[in-house]
Amino acid sequence: MANIYDVAKRAGVSVATVSAVINRSSYVSEPLQERVQKAIAELNYSPNLLARSLAQRRTHTLGILVPDVANPFFPEIVRGAEDKANDAGYMIILGNSDNQIVKEEMYLNLFLSKRVDGILLVKAAGDLSNALFEMLRRAGPPVVLIDREYSHLGVDTVVADDSGGAYTGTRHLLKLGHRRIGIVIGIPNASTTQGRLLGYREALASRGVPFDPELVVQGDYGIESGYAAGLAVLAKSPSAVFVTNYMMTIGFMKALEKEKLRCPQDVAVVSYDDFTWNEVFHPRLTCVVQPKYLIGYRAAEILLSRIQKKHKRVRLEVLQNDFVVRESSGRKLEKALRKGVGSAGS
Repeated sequence: MANIYDVAKRAGVSVATVSAVINRSSYVSEPLQERVQKAIAELNYSPNLLARSLAQRRTHTLGILVPDVANPFFPEIVRGAEDKANDAGYMIILGNSDNQIVKEEMYLNLFLSKRVDGILLVKAAGDLSNALFEMLRRAGPPVVLIDREYSHLGVDTVVADDSGGAYTGTRHLLKLGHRRIGIVIGIPNASTTQGRLLGYREALASRGVPFDPELVVQGDYGIESGYAAGLAVLAKSPSAVFVTNYMMTIGFMKALEKEKLRCPQDVAVVSYDDFTWNEVFHPRLTCVVQPKYLIGYRAAEILLSRIQKKHKRVRLEVLQNDFVVRESSGRKLEKALRKGVGSAGS
């Protein structure tokens, strides 16, 4: 079996150069890289990963923990993180917390036992145990939070602009003439829930529309909760509803069907987040569009920078959303409807 010395001899370079190419630890010119890679292929050389990990005190693995792998939002984040990690020679270990603190802590302990070099975490709502909190804060690998903020840890964080996205979506409905706008919010105490509710309230205030707590209905970011919350908010006779994630929007549209209401003729809808298959549904949804792939990619990029000790100051990176207007929000309301006559505009 070939070893690193055989590769160096075949390529006509030093062992240090071969090591630099394999570990991507320092700059090697492209011609030398090609010679080393050619020698590796010819000799069928496979680095001893265990020995390398022990020598470097690194496993070249990252743990990534998300709340719900069935939610199409999170696989795109994972894809972005994985692409960046793979480019840097790292592998990903994926966990699913189901938004449960107990399961979250189980996976975080697993990551620690596997000696991952860093952790990407979409925080479940609620606090970590004191023991795990102290372990992560003092002796654990670097952690970067994704999508949801959790200031207690004091770590790098990459999120989309939740309040700004909700402000944009609600303002769009207000500009169309709606004044009685319901909102379906997500998990209590999650930063995404708080941020999107804040943006909704700020948009109402910007147009002098009083905030009505009866038009705020709680969900949990899942389809069934969107359906139940949809029935509850539709009972309040809104002319429009802002649903704060895509999975709940699916449930909400089922609630509209159950109540035999049309979108947007009876109730206009704006959804938080967008997916490629949205184009085939009718009506197509007006959406706040989050940069899902970029969130994961940037989070992994910052985590690798932290692992390599390239920065010290804690970063909070807020990425901007897009906004796509389609049929579900309807057209501008007629003057009569603006005065409260009728239901909603088409």
